[in-house]
Amino acid sequence: MKLTTAGESHGKALLGIMEGLPSNLEININQIDEFLSLRQGGYGRGGRQKIENDKVEILSGVRNKKTLGSPLAFSIKNADYDNWQNYMAPEGCDVNKRQLTAVRPGHADLTGLKKYSQTDARNILERASARSTAVNVVAGTIARQYLKTLGVEVSGYVKSICGIKDENRYSFEQLEEAKKNKLFMLDVTAESKAVEIIDELKTVGDSAGGVIEIRVKGLKSGFGSCMQADEKLDSLLCSAVMGVQAIKGVEIGSGFCAADLRGSQVHDQIFYNGKFYRTTNNAGGIEGGMSNGEEIVLRAAMKPIPTLMKGLKTVDFVTKQPTVAASERSDVCAICAAEIVLESITAFTVAQAVSKRLGGDCMEQVIKRYGELND
Repeated sequence: MKLTTAGESHGKALLGIMEGLPSNLEININQIDEFLSLRQGGYGRGGRQKIENDKVEILSGVRNKKTLGSPLAFSIKNADYDNWQNYMAPEGCDVNKRQLTAVRPGHADLTGLKKYSQTDARNILERASARSTAVNVVAGTIARQYLKTLGVEVSGYVKSICGIKDENRYSFEQLEEAKKNKLFMLDVTAESKAVEIIDELKTVGDSAGGVIEIRVKGLKSGFGSCMQADEKLDSLLCSAVMGVQAIKGVEIGSGFCAADLRGSQVHDQIFYNGKFYRTTNNAGGIEGGMSNGEEIVLRAAMKPIPTLMKGLKTVDFVTKQPTVAASERSDVCAICAAEIVLESITAFTVAQAVSKRLGGDCMEQVIKRYGELND
C-alpha cells in the first residue's frame, strides 16, 4: 500500500494517489469529510480555517462506493486559491507580489531556499505547509476503513499543551470522548488551564505545542518484522509520525521513562491461560519490531508552531539585513489538527504493515487471511 501526494497550500488543490488497496473495500466518503472537518477544528486555530471547508473528491479507483483494486486518486480543493490565483497560477502569475524573504526560524524557509536554489521562500513554504496533511487524513481514513473490517481501531487524545499535563490513564473506549472537547483533552481541569494559556499566547502573538497519545486496538501479533531494521513496526510508525510537520519526538509504550527504571520494572512478564497474555503493556504493543497483540501506544511531541504573529529575529534572505520574520496567517495552537493527522498517519502505517503481510486482491481474501492468523 502506497500514498503519493502533491499540491501547494495556496495552489488549486491537494492531491493524493493510493496504490495497493484491494477491491471491494466499501468507502464511506462522509466519514472522510468528518475527519477532514476535525482536522480543521480545535481551539487556537487561525483564519485559514474560516475560508476552507475541506471535502474530498474521489477521482478514480472507486465505483458505487467500493474500491476496484486500481489506484485510488482523490483531490481536496483549496478554496483560498481564489484569493491567491494572481500570485500562484501555474499558467502565469505575478511572482513579485506575496514574496517571502524574511525567513522564519523553525520553518523550512531558509534551508529550502538554499537547497532548491530559490530567492522567494513562497516556493518552499507552500509545499512545506501543514496544509498538506489534509491528504494524509483522507488516506488515513480510508486505511481506518480497511482496518475496521479486521476489527482494528485507531484513536487518541491530547495529553499536554504548553506544560499543562493530563497524568490520568484512560481505556481505549474513553478516547473518543476527547473529540467532543475544545482541545481534545479528557481532563477538563487541565483543558481549562490550557485554554487560558492559548488566550494569553494569542494576545502576545506567541504559539504553543504539546504531547499527543495515539492508540491502536485489535491488531493481532506478528505485524512488522525482526529481520530487517526498516521492516520493524515501531521503526515504521516512528518514521511516519516524525514525518508530520512540527513533530520533534516520538516514544512507544513507556518510552523515555523506561531509561530510568530497572529491567524488572519495564519488561512485560508473560503468562498463559489457554493463550499467551501480559498484565502490563510497557512495550506499547510492540516487541522485537513486531506487534505482540496488546494495544499499540505511541506518543508524539509537537513543537510550537514556528510562524509567530509577533515575529522572531531573523535575516532577510535577499538583502542579508536583520529583520523580523514574516507572519503568514497562522494558528496559536494546532494540536487538535495534529492529533487527527497522527491518528491518520498511524492508521495508514498499520494498514501498510497488514497489507504487506496478508496481501490479497480483494477484501474477502484479506479478511479470511487475517481470521486464520494465530494470536
